[in-house]
Amino acid sequence: MKKEQAIENIINLSNLYGVSGFEDDVVNYVRKEWNTLGETDTDGIKNLYLNASTKDTSKLRVQLDAHSDEVGFIVQAIKPNGLLQFLTLGGWVPSNIAAQKVKVKNTKGEYIQGIVTSKPPHFMSEEERAKGLSIASLSIDIGAKSKEDAEKRFSVRMGCPVIPDVVCECNQETNLFLGKGFDCRIGVACMMDVLDEVKEEKLPFELVSTLTAQEEVGLRGAEVAAKKVAADLAIVFEGCPADDTSSEDYMIQSALGEGPMLRYFDVSMITNPEFQNHVIDLAEKHNIPLQVSVRSGGGTNGASFNRYNGAPAIVVGIPVRYAHTHHCYVDYHDYEAAKKLIVTLLRELDEEMLMKLVKPLG
Repeated sequence: MKKEQAIENIINLSNLYGVSGFEDDVVNYVRKEWNTLGETDTDGIKNLYLNASTKDTSKLRVQLDAHSDEVGFIVQAIKPNGLLQFLTLGGWVPSNIAAQKVKVKNTKGEYIQGIVTSKPPHFMSEEERAKGLSIASLSIDIGAKSKEDAEKRFSVRMGCPVIPDVVCECNQETNLFLGKGFDCRIGVACMMDVLDEVKEEKLPFELVSTLTAQEEVGLRGAEVAAKKVAADLAIVFEGCPADDTSSEDYMIQSALGEGPMLRYFDVSMITNPEFQNHVIDLAEKHNIPLQVSVRSGGGTNGASFNRYNGAPAIVVGIPVRYAHTHHCYVDYHDYEAAKKLIVTLLRELDEEMLMKLVKPLG
């Protein structure tokens, strides 16, 4: 894609609504593009596959993956006064949620404006102020006067998904995006761009792509996709949390504007060292900016492909400042470097190297 197309695609993906379990709009958007590239299919968990059913047993299979869902909320109950009690979908810090605008998708498929509210400070005791916020202390106000009003006039009920209400913006002078859902919509955009770049090329392996659901609640879609695709090698695109505003200088491993991040380790996966080092060497050879990390927390879809298939997997993370909040920064330069890195990898990944990566002890 040209830069203008890529920017438009990133903005569109950020603006789509698709919390875990409710990824329909994202899947439909990506499928329109993928239908021009080859055969697509979906499954019951809302994964999207590109050419997953064309297994050529004479070739090894390489899988590209990104997850479609974003963090959000789900209505747990409606209080007698019309306020909505909710649970989180994915990891949130309660203090980042209060006073933020949201959209509640009602039973008619309409999006109802709401705001996350907490007890006003005027009515809080000293003990309540010292205790701080919790999810249980927050509610969503859609303007309803009662439970009956919320159900009848607003058509809201238990189980309705709730999405951060943010419109993405791009400052083309600074090349910075400010929007929601960049974990992992920036990864989705990059994967789409990579596929567009190599669509006319003959590769010495079978290339399959997956847009997987429910990553934020336990890598659920990836577990299903791993078994269906049965890839020999996997490349996972992510919107990884940037740490340059929260870590000491010597611990910064995913700074905004310094290139994509490849992680050696997190609590879900130890990255195959041969594959990791091969990609790092490739970045150095082609002067592509790159960062590496070892993480004490977190997890990605790479773990599912590694665990269920034994497939070596790398995670290409595009840094996202303030991930898992309403408002996130992404740098287009990091996106561009991630795209260049994976396009280069795919173009230079011959059968001999692929076999060495798939069977390092063979």
